[in-house]
Amino acid sequence: MKIIKLTEETRNDLLTTLLKRSPNQYSAYEDTVNEIVENVRSRKDQALFEYTEKFDHITLTRDTVQVTPEEIDDAYRKVDPELLAVIRRALANIRAYHEKQKRYSWFDSQENGILLGQKVSPLSRVGVYVPGGKAVYPSSVLMNVVPAKVAGVKEIIMTTPCRGGAVNPNTLVAAREAGVDRIFKVGGAQAVAALAHGTESIPKVDKIVGPGNIFVALAKKAVYGFVGIDSIAGPSEITVLADETAKARFVAADLLSQAEHDELASAILVTTSPKLAQDVSREIDQFLETLSRADIIRKSLDNYGYILLVDSLADGIRTVDEIAPEHLEIVTSNPFDTMTRVHNAGAMFLGGYSSEPLGDYYAGPNHILPTNGTARFFSPLGVDDFVKKSSVIYYSEEALRAVHEDIEAFAKAEELTAHANSVAVRFDAE
Repeated sequence: MKIIKLTEETRNDLLTTLLKRSPNQYSAYEDTVNEIVENVRSRKDQALFEYTEKFDHITLTRDTVQVTPEEIDDAYRKVDPELLAVIRRALANIRAYHEKQKRYSWFDSQENGILLGQKVSPLSRVGVYVPGGKAVYPSSVLMNVVPAKVAGVKEIIMTTPCRGGAVNPNTLVAAREAGVDRIFKVGGAQAVAALAHGTESIPKVDKIVGPGNIFVALAKKAVYGFVGIDSIAGPSEITVLADETAKARFVAADLLSQAEHDELASAILVTTSPKLAQDVSREIDQFLETLSRADIIRKSLDNYGYILLVDSLADGIRTVDEIAPEHLEIVTSNPFDTMTRVHNAGAMFLGGYSSEPLGDYYAGPNHILPTNGTARFFSPLGVDDFVKKSSVIYYSEEALRAVHEDIEAFAKAEELTAHANSVAVRFDAE
């Protein structure tokens, strides 16, 4: 793995390289995606089924596109009972965490007949996209669905590719356990378009959430405005901020846990310790002799894997904030203090035993996280993503009389005389 002494020049080169992984850099695919989206919008099921046959080699009809209760029952028979028990324990942790995020309507009654407030309402119908290409992610089903259920979303629609004529049973069981209402056997940009615009088979939703490949990401970008979206997710990434107290074997294993996702994944160690840098590089080489996805990992590390040597922990924190990683592990002598000084990270894992996969599967916080530096302004998926807020304003006649001249003066200053008149007309006779 490349070991680089971090300077201003190498810092800028690193950030430029990482940004090349952003979906915003894949304009060459946009025309294709836009064509798919428009075709599904105008021709609905007919186009949806044509694209499914073309890309997934599955023939679907209105009678077969939706997963049936019998198919879900069959999935339960196929899933390992021990895995089902693990799913249920993880589900309990995820639900408990997200219950603490719930918001409630509030109202503030003031003197002179004024009431102000905020009404919180769940979205009516949400679409969840679940990948099913190179890998299957029942954990993502839980992470997308649970906060929607906690928020009180009335109907949750899930789409996922149907490979070989059937949806993966682990995915189906996770969906049933989490509370999905309907599941459809479609994927790709065409599934996103169907959720956004509706077809004869798939209902239009209010918001689409969930990760996917570049075509899914660009399709979500294309339909934003017709529906809400969570974010435009890029490839996975991990940054480990470590000092000399970190165990090299642990750090190496954690870096590789994200590099195995795909060739565009990024794995970066930022450290003050030259010895740790050398030891981690050596441990990575040893792990690669045994890991099943070693070819993918090597490509990921060759393109987007770095060990960055910094002069001080403060310089390391600055570097982390500039990268704004999806996953950040802090393995320093006092990780809790270090955490308070980091501003930009999707999820923070503190100490040598808070391995990143703990967050992927089990601890409870959401693993749908901002990528490609968007942790500077985005947050993990949560209950807030599935509610909307309405302001509530009530003024009595007496309350408005006390301030109407202020409002009229403000409106006239902006030359909006109809605004001023809307208030003044109520007191013309006075």
